[in-house]
Amino acid sequence: MWWRRMDVYKPALGMIGLQFTYAGVALFTRAALLQGLSPRVFVVYRQGIATLVIVPIAYFSRRRNPDGGACLGLKTFGWISLASLIGVTANQNAYFEGLYLASSTVASSMTNLIPAVTFVMAAILGWEKVNRRIIVKIIGTVVCVSGAVTMAVVKGPKLLNSPKSFLSQQGDNWLLGCLLLLASSFCWSFWMILQVPISLSCPDHLYSSAWMCFLATIQSTTIALLTEKNLLGAFALGSFFEFSCCLYTGIALAVSFFVQAWCISQRGPLFAAMFNPLCTVIVAVFAALFLHEETYIGSLVGASAVIIGLYVVLWGKARDFEEMKQEITDKSNPKNGDAMIVQVLEDESSNKKKSKSDLQEPLLSDNYSINVDQNGNQLLP
Repeated sequence: MWWRRMDVYKPALGMIGLQFTYAGVALFTRAALLQGLSPRVFVVYRQGIATLVIVPIAYFSRRRNPDGGACLGLKTFGWISLASLIGVTANQNAYFEGLYLASSTVASSMTNLIPAVTFVMAAILGWEKVNRRIIVKIIGTVVCVSGAVTMAVVKGPKLLNSPKSFLSQQGDNWLLGCLLLLASSFCWSFWMILQVPISLSCPDHLYSSAWMCFLATIQSTTIALLTEKNLLGAFALGSFFEFSCCLYTGIALAVSFFVQAWCISQRGPLFAAMFNPLCTVIVAVFAALFLHEETYIGSLVGASAVIIGLYVVLWGKARDFEEMKQEITDKSNPKNGDAMIVQVLEDESSNKKKSKSDLQEPLLSDNYSINVDQNGNQLLP
């Protein structure tokens, strides 16, 4: 039936819907920030709402499966605290501050740097496989970073002469906003690297994510209390739109965890990463139409370079993944001649050893005894 055929397309539809969700976060958040909402206060509200959503789910999940969850030791708590501080608190504060200073289009484009930056970090740690395609992945990373730098320092002529509105703001802090967005990408890549030791010490991802959201809420609140001058005015939501924006982004953060985790389990992380540039296209179109953001030639060229470099890196990772699967298949089911010869020789050697051991052993062991009944008939041992 047609609904059964739709199961094949569910991961793709889920990732497309997720990109629209991410685009909505970038667009609605920038609109709320330009209306006066503090980026640091916004992060506090967003993390708090996400914590309220994910903590009950993690709690009831562990109650249903009490044996499946691991206890949170001191070492694991340290890794989670570091991941929440750098990958969530620092990442979110840098991202939304850069979103406010630059534009939603640049913010969505910078997120395409994450796979390339993660590759560099993994290569430095020795986790990346060294082969002939590593040069291709390095070139893709250089193209990505070059595109990001182009977006930051080169504006050029306006591509779209959008009329000014109360939501249109191109301040003098464009470069600072781009640098903050670049720093946000590095923080998120570091968060991905930290998932390796966290997953080894705490396999329950829902449980660790709940702790990350909770700790990030405390850390973000501390930063907001130390940096905001007028606390009452900063934490007060001035309109229903600002409240709706915080609620939407908080729920979207929690929902995106489940959707992306499910899509990765169905098709793998490479499949999920391939949809990242779609968010950039969606944001660019809607930002020009509704937020009246000014689009520059430099931003378009830089975003194109980031997307091209992203796909170059993903191509190299895909080839590595196919090669790894082929090696596993060859080891489990040898098909070439050399592997077959080795297998035959091993079988013959084992048969000879078995035959030799059988001939050397006596027919009856020393402990063997024959049992008979009262009539003298032999009983089976």
